[in-house]
Amino acid sequence: MPPKPDSPAAEAPGRDAPPSALATLLGDGRALATLAVPLILTQLAQVALTTTDTVMMGLLGTQELAAGGLAIVIFNQLRTMGVGLVTSVGNQIAAAAARAEKADGQGAEKADAGRAGGHEEVRGIVRASMAVATLAGVVGAILMVLIGQCLTWLGQDAAVVDRTQTMLLALAPGLLPCLWFQAIRQFTVGMRRPQALLRITVASIAVNAALNWVLIHGTWGLPKLGLTGIGVATSTVYLLSFLALYASAKRDATLAPLLTLNAAKADPAAVKRLIGLGVPIAATYGSEAGFFSVTALMAGAFGPAALAAHTAVNQLVYIVFQVAVGLSHAASINVSRELALGRTDDARRIKNTALACAAAVMAVVGIAYLTVPRLVLAPFMDSGSDRALTIATHLLIVTAFLQFFDCAQNIGVGLLRGLDDTKSGFRITVIGYWAVGLPAAWLLSHPLGLETVGIWLGLLTGLATTAVLLLRRYGASLAAREKAASI
Repeated sequence: MPPKPDSPAAEAPGRDAPPSALATLLGDGRALATLAVPLILTQLAQVALTTTDTVMMGLLGTQELAAGGLAIVIFNQLRTMGVGLVTSVGNQIAAAAARAEKADGQGAEKADAGRAGGHEEVRGIVRASMAVATLAGVVGAILMVLIGQCLTWLGQDAAVVDRTQTMLLALAPGLLPCLWFQAIRQFTVGMRRPQALLRITVASIAVNAALNWVLIHGTWGLPKLGLTGIGVATSTVYLLSFLALYASAKRDATLAPLLTLNAAKADPAAVKRLIGLGVPIAATYGSEAGFFSVTALMAGAFGPAALAAHTAVNQLVYIVFQVAVGLSHAASINVSRELALGRTDDARRIKNTALACAAAVMAVVGIAYLTVPRLVLAPFMDSGSDRALTIATHLLIVTAFLQFFDCAQNIGVGLLRGLDDTKSGFRITVIGYWAVGLPAAWLLSHPLGLETVGIWLGLLTGLATTAVLLLRRYGASLAAREKAASI
């Protein structure tokens, strides 16, 4: 184990010798992991909710898996865009807290004023985030139902559409507490106190599984709802999770004085700033989610077996993607903090550390996809559907490489968010996903006849293009900041 960068051994042979590159990477990795690991575990626990749903859909049959998977794709599309609207809250709170911390070195009177100003700024951001989350939740729920009514015009099987519409009606009410939960989550992450998130999310998995079973099969005197029961259970769990996180934050001596849900008193200027930062993030997330949503519709055009395979593999990608989400959030928060403290070099190293950590995880997962594909797919696929299983096995080969670029592009979006540069991320994703990825998916799946495999090769092409452009933009933006500071 290499010595810590700040240890005497790390400085040998001379007291002024800089630490080695490996020691620096390990030190930066430990610092990033302090925030990233709880977030990754929380993300993985959170995705277990939809994973549980997907597994239970598969037990109901291929048609139910196709319909429920399509409903979840639509729900995730709108949920992701709503989350994007409040994602910058964590960065804004981290920067405000760092400025208050920096004031501690400026004398007692200035330190007290700085802390007071920082705390009031945080409270204002929280109020504004709740106002934005409420608006997004209501609008998103309405859109969810309307989209369900349009599915028959998009080439989907009529029996699948009927089940999907009913599922969407059950999921729509859950969007509002889901976004309230995300607003408070960003507050706790910005304050660097995300530990309660993991406990609450893990508990929600058990509650979700139990509610799914009860409502699907109609036990304990409840009606037998089948696929619709999964939607009702998911909405209920989102509400319970929000209430639990709020109660936990109110018991935290550091968080409680700063947490307020009075959205009616939100400062219009703060709301406008969050929306100004959040709309490009929502558009970025929506661009990616929309990219996957359109490819789901493309897969559905090849039949229920292709859509079921696409749904199962997409869920696997979604699970692994949570590692990148956790790393992206942690890197983004740390970039905001380091720049507020004037440390540009540290902000640059955060990129390399996050990418190295992501690549290590993706390599291990990719080996599993290539060596034991049927074992990986077993929890998601009906063993009686040989065609769907064969298609999904082929998709895993593409996914083993796709996920490297998927993680890199998500980390790139987070890094730019740390610079308060949310517009560049959106512009770049439009180019990567829609100008490059989607045409490639159509060309490979239809004219070249690769069908569902061609769709996923198109996904890979779009994600790779996006990742390269985002990371180049981050490096150029940091260089421009350094140049401006030196003048």
